[in-house]
Amino acid sequence: MISVVIPGKDEVGNIGPLMKEICQSLQGLTEFEIVVVDDGSEDDTFGEVIRTAKETQCVARAIRHETSTGQSTAIVTGVKHAAGQYIVTLDADGQNDPADIPAMLAQLPQISAEHFCIAGYRKNRKDTAWKRFQSRFANKVRDALLHDGVPDTGCGLKLFPRDTFLSLPYFDHMHRYIPALVRRMGGEVYISVVNHRDRQEGVSKYTAWNRVWVGIVDILGVMWLNRRAKIAKVAKQETTHG
Repeated sequence: MISVVIPGKDEVGNIGPLMKEICQSLQGLTEFEIVVVDDGSEDDTFGEVIRTAKETQCVARAIRHETSTGQSTAIVTGVKHAAGQYIVTLDADGQNDPADIPAMLAQLPQISAEHFCIAGYRKNRKDTAWKRFQSRFANKVRDALLHDGVPDTGCGLKLFPRDTFLSLPYFDHMHRYIPALVRRMGGEVYISVVNHRDRQEGVSKYTAWNRVWVGIVDILGVMWLNRRAKIAKVAKQETTHG
């Protein structure tokens, strides 16, 4: 059972087509549901989720935050309400391609680790040269400090067990550091090259300026968590009765 968790704010023009693509990509492949968390939108994102679910007849649930709390918190809400054993996250703006999800699912039989994350890698990004430069620089700095081995932590398309995510420490912006946090708990991280598309409707909620400062603080916070992580390996266990 797969739960596709989508955090979104003011994405009424994108969420419907995205849900339809998800249904087309997963129908007949696996049992799935779509969980959309409307993070305090000022438009009718919530209503569009309901209308699209009825049109496609795919299992979907819409959850709406009273006020906007940010993408990480919206993902946490979605995962907590999800019924699936595995979670797939993607952005609501349509830049992540649902057609990439089957290839990520195909990796599951080869994974033996209890805790893991399959992280999308937007190898050919549809962004300006300046934005691509910023992302490359930020990813190199992050990897040098956190050693998470992920070339593109900003990609919203990821797959991981629900139990793994709920075991991670929560903080604002933690969704960008899921691979590093999974490694922190002794889990494995895998990479899947994915497509990247132009946004069709609306505007991005992020700018280079509002990312850089919170990114520095976040990386320092994750470094602090990593240095204090203790992984216990049980060497022996015995149960007696009477």
